[in-house]
Amino acid sequence: VQLQASGGGLVQAGGSLRLSCAASRSPFSIGAMGWYRQAPGKQRELVADITRSGSRTYADSVKGRFTISRDNAKNTVYLQMDSLKPEDTAVYYCNAEIGLAPDRSWGQGTLVTVSS
Repeated sequence: VQLQASGGGLVQAGGSLRLSCAASRSPFSIGAMGWYRQAPGKQRELVADITRSGSRTYADSVKGRFTISRDNAKNTVYLQMDSLKPEDTAVYYCNAEIGLAPDRSWGQGTLVTVSS
């Protein structure tokens, strides 16, 4: 099973981007899915997470600006990012619980750059 993230790019502060991540060709049930990010010189941090039933968790820094959602039929998770700030610049990674695997699987990352 591969997680394929897309949707990153360059945007001005105050703009919006929508990230997508699909778990392709998965014969297993997909559990919780989430987005993390890693800025240069910083540790990877949780941005948002969503369970299969739709319960959401957000980092305080993105609450009210980012929205995580998912389409279970497509095994896809989305991250709508509004009111972007330069400090949101990072590589964004998706992950997912796949089947009974003890650890989540990770996607390849997509770069988001917010200019001031």
